[in-house]
Amino acid sequence: MEKHVELSMLCEIYGKLLTKKQYEIINDYYNNDLSLSEIAENNNITRQAVRDILKKGENKLFEFEEKLLFMKRMLDNEKQIQEILVELSKIQDTSSDKKIEKILNNIRKELICLN
Repeated sequence: MEKHVELSMLCEIYGKLLTKKQYEIINDYYNNDLSLSEIAENNNITRQAVRDILKKGENKLFEFEEKLLFMKRMLDNEKQIQEILVELSKIQDTSSDKKIEKILNNIRKELICLN
């Protein structure tokens, strides 16, 4: 997974565990696509200070994920749901029973809601 996407997801999951300043800077950089210079100007700090806060916040996010594994579990669950949906489609394609088709559609809807 691309680092930018990974950090954006980690910020979404663990962002509230960071300091307010770390969260704001990481959010601005990864989700609002602001440059270090823009963030520095908006916060009246140096570009280097932004970089330092960004690095410390990133390290914290990776530490949280290493210990708690929420993102890994979430991605694993999404993968499993997709695999189940594929298998349901195979069953539905080979079945001519309307009752089974209705049940499979209900299961599919439930799984899509989980995804």
